[in-house]
Amino acid sequence: MDLTNIIIQTIGGLGLFILGMKTMTEGLQATAGQRIRKILEAISANRFLGCATGAGVTAIVQSSSATTVMLIGFVGAGMMSLQQAVGVVLGANVGTTITGQLIAINLTKLALPAIAIGVPMKFFSKKRHYRHIGDIVLGFGLLFY
Repeated sequence: MDLTNIIIQTIGGLGLFILGMKTMTEGLQATAGQRIRKILEAISANRFLGCATGAGVTAIVQSSSATTVMLIGFVGAGMMSLQQAVGVVLGANVGTTITGQLIAINLTKLALPAIAIGVPMKFFSKKRHYRHIGDIVLGFGLLFY
């Protein structure tokens, strides 16, 4: 790969990142209801809870960068203050290490049972809440299979 391609790909990637941030922030501003604001205030009420939330979200999405990008969007949309986001960012970095620890533990033995539990929950539950839990369990199983 020559230098010209590297420069073009870097500038293009940065442009897409900035466009994505702008689009996400505008979407959050347009759709941010009072309920979302209250949820964000509750999960970041203190730094410890914010840290735990950041670790949990990062362990689920497998990316502290994705968690941080979401937080930037929330702060940019005025849904969170920068002070509230600090604890969540710290937790996101801790969540990255949790992900590594989960991979180090042999969780493949739990993968098929998780899939067996998650599929019926996802497809046969009448309540939306249980279908979402089924998604989480199924995703866990597929992740570690």
